[in-house]
Amino acid sequence: MADLSIRSNRTGDPAEAISSPRRRHFRRYWQLYVMMLVPLVHFLLFKYVPLFGNILAFRRFRPGMGPFGTDWVGFAYFERFFSDPMFWRAFNNTLVLSLGNILINFPIPIIFALLLNEVRNARFKKFVQTVSYMPRFISTVVVIAILGELLSPSSGLLNRMLESLFGVEPIYFVNEPQYFRPIYILTETWQFTGWTAIIYLAAIAGINPEMFEAADIDGANRFQKIMYVTLPSIMSTVMIMLILNVGSLLSLGFEKVLLLYTPSNAMVSDIIDTLVYRTGLANQNYSYATAIGLFSGVIGVILVSGTNWLSKKFSGESIY
Repeated sequence: MADLSIRSNRTGDPAEAISSPRRRHFRRYWQLYVMMLVPLVHFLLFKYVPLFGNILAFRRFRPGMGPFGTDWVGFAYFERFFSDPMFWRAFNNTLVLSLGNILINFPIPIIFALLLNEVRNARFKKFVQTVSYMPRFISTVVVIAILGELLSPSSGLLNRMLESLFGVEPIYFVNEPQYFRPIYILTETWQFTGWTAIIYLAAIAGINPEMFEAADIDGANRFQKIMYVTLPSIMSTVMIMLILNVGSLLSLGFEKVLLLYTPSNAMVSDIIDTLVYRTGLANQNYSYATAIGLFSGVIGVILVSGTNWLSKKFSGESIY
């Protein structure tokens, strides 16, 4: 009878039986739930609320007449930038710079993580890892200032070395269009290689040690273990990072490009983000700038979805 009464109490109110453990769980970990509010509020305020501003791409904005424009103009602004040669120049520059950045700076952190994982001296390994990811914490403004000093035609270290070793006349690297893309890509390599490698090192650390032991028994050398154990084991992480990188193909971030931008290299340094900045904030044509930015965002979504689908089809790995 006692068992029946206990059983009847447990099954009498299913909702109460389910909610009671949830309440105890919430009371026990309420501090963690409170901490979750910070990123949630951040995403709501700075990611989702600004989405409502995209309505300006379809409405004419006039100062003092409300934040969401006055008159509906449909796709007039999209038709305008599709026929604008400045937009297509910025679009081409963005694609070339992004593709070059991905082709060079996507595999480098993977190779760096694989090599660093093979280092057996723990102190040296920690030292290299610390030195490699420290540039990530340096402000972009400071990075460009240091770069300006190194590449200065009058007192720059590189120009002095070229002049003393090869007799080359001083070159204004930052001002020359042919050097803009290599400078941008190399600074990205210096800043983000060590930081991105942390993700791959974490993935490598999660590999089952028994797989390496089995490879040792089979007589595999270090290179073979990298090719047949380490790389296949972290391929899911590699594919996810590739999807994210392709998704941001048209979103390079304008800070570094804007700081490197000069009238002399504008033909290769003017990208979509700088065009949006110049059109919206400098020329105060907010509706036109919103249309360009919305187009870039839609292309990003298409790229993420397409890359995710291809990755899921051919490798079985995907974000969703």
